Amino acid sequence: MIDADDRRGSRASRENSIGISRTVRGGRRLWLIVAAVVVVVLAVVIAVIATSGGDDRAVSERSMSIAGVPEGTTPVSLDASLFLPATLPAPAVILAHGFGGSKDDLTSEARTLAGRGYVVVAYSARGFGASGGLVHLDSPDYEIADARRIIDRLATMPEVERDGPNDPRVGIAGGSYGGGVALLAAAYDRRVDAIAADITWNDLSQALFPNGVFKRAWAGQLFSQAANTATENGCGKFAPDVCAAYQASATAGAPTAALQTLMRASSPASVLGRITAPTLLTQGQQDSLFPIDQAVRNATGIAANGTPVRMQWRTGGHDQPGGDISSAVQSWFATVLQDKQTPQSGFSADVADGALSADTGRSTARPLSAASLDAAQKTRQMPLLGGTQLVNAPAGGTPTAITAVPGIGSLLATATSVTGGVSLSALPGQAGGFVSAPLASDTLVGGSSTVRLRVTPLTTSDATLFVSLVDVDTDGKRTQPSGLVTPVRLTGLTPGQPTSVTVNLPTVVRTVAAGHRVAVQVSTTDLGFALPTDARTYSIALDSPTLSLTTLTGEARSAPFPWAWPIAGIVVLLALIAGISFAGWRRGRTESADLPADDVSPIVVEGLVKEYGDSYRAVDGVSFSVEKGQVVGLLGPNGAGKTTVLRMMVGLISPTAGSIRLFGRHVGPGSAVLARVGAFIEGPGLLPHLSGRENLDLYWAATGRPRADADVETALEIAGLGASVDRKVRKYSQGMRQRLAIAQAMLGLPELLILDEPTNGLDPPQIAEMREVMRRYAATGRTVVVSSHLLSEVEQTCSHVVVMHKGRLITAGSVEELAGAATSTLAVADVAAAQWVLADAGIDADVVESRRHLEEAFLDLIGEESS
Repeated sequence: MIDADDRRGSRASRENSIGISRTVRGGRRLWLIVAAVVVVVLAVVIAVIATSGGDDRAVSERSMSIAGVPEGTTPVSLDASLFLPATLPAPAVILAHGFGGSKDDLTSEARTLAGRGYVVVAYSARGFGASGGLVHLDSPDYEIADARRIIDRLATMPEVERDGPNDPRVGIAGGSYGGGVALLAAAYDRRVDAIAADITWNDLSQALFPNGVFKRAWAGQLFSQAANTATENGCGKFAPDVCAAYQASATAGAPTAALQTLMRASSPASVLGRITAPTLLTQGQQDSLFPIDQAVRNATGIAANGTPVRMQWRTGGHDQPGGDISSAVQSWFATVLQDKQTPQSGFSADVADGALSADTGRSTARPLSAASLDAAQKTRQMPLLGGTQLVNAPAGGTPTAITAVPGIGSLLATATSVTGGVSLSALPGQAGGFVSAPLASDTLVGGSSTVRLRVTPLTTSDATLFVSLVDVDTDGKRTQPSGLVTPVRLTGLTPGQPTSVTVNLPTVVRTVAAGHRVAVQVSTTDLGFALPTDARTYSIALDSPTLSLTTLTGEARSAPFPWAWPIAGIVVLLALIAGISFAGWRRGRTESADLPADDVSPIVVEGLVKEYGDSYRAVDGVSFSVEKGQVVGLLGPNGAGKTTVLRMMVGLISPTAGSIRLFGRHVGPGSAVLARVGAFIEGPGLLPHLSGRENLDLYWAATGRPRADADVETALEIAGLGASVDRKVRKYSQGMRQRLAIAQAMLGLPELLILDEPTNGLDPPQIAEMREVMRRYAATGRTVVVSSHLLSEVEQTCSHVVVMHKGRLITAGSVEELAGAATSTLAVADVAAAQWVLADAGIDADVVESRRHLEEAFLDLIGEESS
């Protein structure tokens, strides 16, 4: 039970705290600064030690030539470089480059691996760099046979460890084209002991002709990279049979039988049953050339052999850089090749923190891991709205939507035109779709969702469509993750007759924020693909009213060890600097000894405006007041300006206009009145290498107040972490971190508690407990302000409500007053929703004559959106 007369919250205690001398305060601040510097220096030293696992200065490098498979009677020499570590013999690693590259692209990676104790061979594939021969698209008879010859060469070298006669201990790593080499070489040569394949394919036919639709832009770019030398047949360095098959297929817009045969032979899909070497598969989330589903198929096929497989969905891809996998590859090879251990299978996905916390806008990524993809994925049925729609495909296929265009598609897919605000991935008349209701909570989409459509061609016997998953925010802005689409090609149709089809949507990783909606978008054109040239019209509808939405769950981990310490050091420095400010806030300043009376309003906001440099007003003329003992909900959809108001309220940013007074005092950075405030805004600043208890102790020590004043045990009781409070924070789940951060804000039992989305990451029992904690806290005469985008949450938790939308105040008052506006159809939360939805539509709720008209206007608006 929290005592309202607790001495730590009393005026006498505050005056004693203010009475601390400047000399003592100055000494403490000097000590804190010195301690911060020491921590950072130690962190840097530890980071250097931790990352010094290899020394490439001891690496020797020399050129070597390897005899490849002849082109007919013409000998072929492969240009390679050999990198030797300081200690020999050692396991070997073969590095294969991407399409259009050479061994020069691999030098840095090769030196790093050699510095970590491997004999490394980096080579240029036939037809590329200084190597001879022609390009056969990873043919088993040529490129893969070349890789086997490199293994033969390693078997003769005394510098290389052996597992047996003519059997070197060897791993193969490569990206894209080189990733295909790694997988196929392991399938055809059992001497391969470990594989690391990045952004590569499973089935070339499905990658370049997905569902029978020619991925023209990507295929054309790849072909040009090897056909960039003028020849009489226009084939450059492509082998004649490959060139002829591609040219015929590109002309027809569909793969010929000859190209199908070549692509099948060069696809891991046909030989996955042969792979027994432990395999690391990394695939880019933004990759429209070889999407994530290609890696999923590889992982499934290899795991069926009982082979350990670890799959990581990293950021980036062919379309854009990102997702450094070097540490993952090094760890994988160290386990298999050096330690000679069997690695554990697993799954991980890099999840953007900015997506998980939409209000913060952070874009860094952290891994979410699970024992397997099956263990991480769940499916939920999500109802969709939208009736039958007509969509047109213009003659010649132009203008076309822009999504899967090499290098720029994912950047332009969410762009808008200057004139209409039209998404380039959904051109008017050429796109339709179906949308869900607003999500009640943040949802991490992770995988391929499915939807059943009913397609009716009106004038043709075939149909070509492009289907995608879209995130629709509260302002109607549409975001198509990475510009990914699923092409759908239907043939043998009868004009005017509907056909049902199940569409596997693109595999994406995206957190759709609460309040956003999920849409299924159907377009008739896409710049990245070959399109029908005749004009046509389709009717599209839902064959099933639900979307099978695939979501991800798992353990969200903090940064891996080599980076955790320097990051922790920086965070410690920032925390200690912040602690110095909080010390001034919580002790009070001698120059501000005259505290205001206790009977003034804890919060008075008048005409508050926050405008940024681009003239964007995040907060526009907001005024409200909060009285002692209230639990006030700051309610509004994501982007309403709630967090901006809270940040100004604690002096983190300054208003452009207007004012905020706490307990009668104007607020600015370091204001003395902030000694009476506890806040949790924009995520917890926790140190991952410390336990929960150590984080609380360090935070309170930085304030300079006696430990007895912290009331740590009450905070721990509120956190409800049990024995977990003594575990390292890096092992905490999202919900555990959230609870610890709330406990940290409650240290010292401040008179005003400000919490930004406090129930994010908590399960239902914890949410119910948090509601009771806030009500009980306010019952002692203290005040609580809590922001939320969940209408029902505010209704069940708060005594008063401040409703915001697009930076403006919509309404403010008690929950009972808001309940008085409710009708038999609209609950309290629905009335608040009605007010901001009507505001978004330009309807002033104040001029609505009665509650009935408010209800009717709201329901009419929702009905229009649904239709």
